[in-house]
Amino acid sequence: MCPWAYQTSKWIRDVRGQIGLDIDWRFFSLEEINRADGKRHPWERPWSYGFGQMRVGAWLRRRSMDDVDRWYELVGRSFHEEGVKTHDPHVHAALLTQHGFPADAVDAALADDTTLTEVRADHERAVEQFGAHGVPVIVLPSGYAVYGPVVVPAPTGAAALRLWDLVRGWEEFPYLYELRHPKTATDLAHIAEIFRPYLTARDWRTIELPAP
Repeated sequence: MCPWAYQTSKWIRDVRGQIGLDIDWRFFSLEEINRADGKRHPWERPWSYGFGQMRVGAWLRRRSMDDVDRWYELVGRSFHEEGVKTHDPHVHAALLTQHGFPADAVDAALADDTTLTEVRADHERAVEQFGAHGVPVIVLPSGYAVYGPVVVPAPTGAAALRLWDLVRGWEEFPYLYELRHPKTATDLAHIAEIFRPYLTARDWRTIELPAP
């Protein structure tokens, strides 16, 4: 559901296509991180916008990492670029069926309580082991975790590889915690234009608690 994470996924796939990375997709719940006091956890609801979809992803990941990769590319593009309300379980199921996924994927994922515990375990591992407080988070082969890159649009080609080199270079500075480019009014207008399908399709108000 995060447009920033989706852009990062497009970038890392481009890098993979050039240098042959192995990507091990994991789940993280912004609904839980930004949950207001007194609200139910996303795993306590029959369906929640992000967590419910990730349960479908977990079910597909058991078939293969390729399946969850293809699922995220499809659902991400449909939601963030085409404005399809994939957070509606009926829309989600129809989209998967249309693109060759099992017709019962959504129903099967929601009927299996272990998909809930699997997504929750991924989320809690990210928080406890890597200090994750948002997305995107990339855990590099060394086990070093990076928050980001937060970039839009996703770089491609030589620029994608250059950014990958910069991200990998962060490992050389284990106590470098943050480096940011402040957003100007022009930057915000640029972001809003690219995120327009997401802003139109979502049925919620964004809540972002301060990072630790």
